[in-house]
Amino acid sequence: MALRYLLLLFVLNGADSSRIVGGRDAAPHSRPYMASVQFRGRHFCGGALVREDFVLTAAHCETLEYVFIVLGVDSLSSNEATKQQFIVVRVFPHPKYDGTNNDLMLLKLNRRAQLSEAVQVISLKPGKLKSVSQCITAGWGDIGDNNTLPNRLQEVNVTTLPQRTCEKRWEPLSVASSMVCGVGDHRLQGFCTGDSGGPLVCDGAAAGVISFSGRRCGDPSKPDVYMRISSFRAWIQNVLKNN
Repeated sequence: MALRYLLLLFVLNGADSSRIVGGRDAAPHSRPYMASVQFRGRHFCGGALVREDFVLTAAHCETLEYVFIVLGVDSLSSNEATKQQFIVVRVFPHPKYDGTNNDLMLLKLNRRAQLSEAVQVISLKPGKLKSVSQCITAGWGDIGDNNTLPNRLQEVNVTTLPQRTCEKRWEPLSVASSMVCGVGDHRLQGFCTGDSGGPLVCDGAAAGVISFSGRRCGDPSKPDVYMRISSFRAWIQNVLKNN
């Protein structure tokens, strides 16, 4: 609960801490599944469109206020013709979320998105992710440590790590088997807190959800941690089926 209030405080004070570090501009609308989770017109978390009326994000992105979803944009500051905006009418945090584990949430939109070249649903990766995989993550957050916001969606390459490697680097913190770690191609490449909820995309499908990282953005000694979607596939499908 404290993390929810901290995240809300960041937004209210204009101190959004989200950032893709060491990334690059994504090609326009090349990530049509990307969702911007917004409060009072400000981006504070990422997400992925997994059905025309549902966005998958992180449970710690839940707030106590009205939340909006923006789809179909490359730049959050321009009024693109492809932009679609929605109100979140219901939230489904994972029932076993405890502040660290099971950090996923589904957001129900007030209507179905109109699919187009700029807005597409992303599939969930079937089966278990290979221990070392080449993936990508993306976001609209601060690209430095000084609230420098990107003009366009940023993306960065991610290599997942074997579970034992992840566990050793995060000792004494426990890294569950439902989590997967990733690092950038170079030092200080990756995500930070407010990029939470964005997807880890491997082989064109959503394989993870951004959850937490170390004190310094992109530091491979404390790899970025994602929720492993294959561990939650049954829960996700059950929520979608019944709503």
